[in-house]
Amino acid sequence: MVFENVSAEALGNIYIGLLGLAVLLYAILDGYDLGVGVLLPPRNEKFRDDMIASIGPYWDANETWLVLAVGLLLFAFPEAHSEVLQSLYLPATFMLLGLILRGVSFDFRAKVVQVNKRKWDLAFKYGSLLTTLAQGYMLGIYVTGLRSDLWAQAFALLAAFGVTAAYAFIGSCWLILKAENQLQEKAYYWAKRGLGVLSIGIVAVSIANLTLHDEVRELWLSAPWGYVLMAIPVACFALLSLCGMLLKKLPEAKGKGEWLPFFIALLVFVLCFSAFGISYYPFVIPGKLTITDALSDANSLRFLLVGVVIVVPCILAYTAMVYKIFSGKSEKLSYY
Repeated sequence: MVFENVSAEALGNIYIGLLGLAVLLYAILDGYDLGVGVLLPPRNEKFRDDMIASIGPYWDANETWLVLAVGLLLFAFPEAHSEVLQSLYLPATFMLLGLILRGVSFDFRAKVVQVNKRKWDLAFKYGSLLTTLAQGYMLGIYVTGLRSDLWAQAFALLAAFGVTAAYAFIGSCWLILKAENQLQEKAYYWAKRGLGVLSIGIVAVSIANLTLHDEVRELWLSAPWGYVLMAIPVACFALLSLCGMLLKKLPEAKGKGEWLPFFIALLVFVLCFSAFGISYYPFVIPGKLTITDALSDANSLRFLLVGVVIVVPCILAYTAMVYKIFSGKSEKLSYY
């Protein structure tokens, strides 16, 4: 059998790494288009058309990474999958309802009489908002170790608004890259507002996170890993400060450097996710279930790995191809 010499421990690390990659790529790629959806202005049809056009070629494919992440969790860590869905059944249902609403409204907005178009645009907006809030809430409960006490609920609500702010920020940075003229000016305004909210959110979540698990607090406050981990929020705030300066200067740069805010937002996402991964490794469910405890049968995972090494590079290649083909400023969507 292929990969028969791969140990169970190595398999666990491979699959948790793949799971982390899928979640990170989903948070970045679907994050910006969810953010664009959240930012849709109810009273400006031209802006709404241009904003939806900016994500039109990508948004549906971005959700591939969510499907991959859920699939990996199910096959590689079935016990964790069971516990997560049992604890998060209700917010997961709301998330799926939001995703369904987005999918339906994206098509219907272009195929109904004009008088109803605004209603479907608003359905796309509120479907995006429902999805982001549900994802943030699920993340908060997950980080607490699937607790249900009052403090866990408060942290989950904080995470819900934090994730929504992060998505709105990266969405506005995406619009700076893809939009022109008045919409781009509005995107700069949104990004400046979102930058401050995101910074406050990172501080609040980081401080609250240290109170949840003794292992995490010890790791962050002890040498040598503490120094490495503390460097991550410092780097985040350095990048966000740089982004703040760029957002003031780029509107006068005549199109130069428009990619920088989105690139900085991407780096901040990667850094925050790295801090999360280092903090909770080797747990699949923080403070509750480790990789070894949750790992599926090793022989099954070796067999599945054959498919994974084929499918994941194909998804990556397809994603890269789509972004290359549709690079540059967005154009008006054509549905026919």
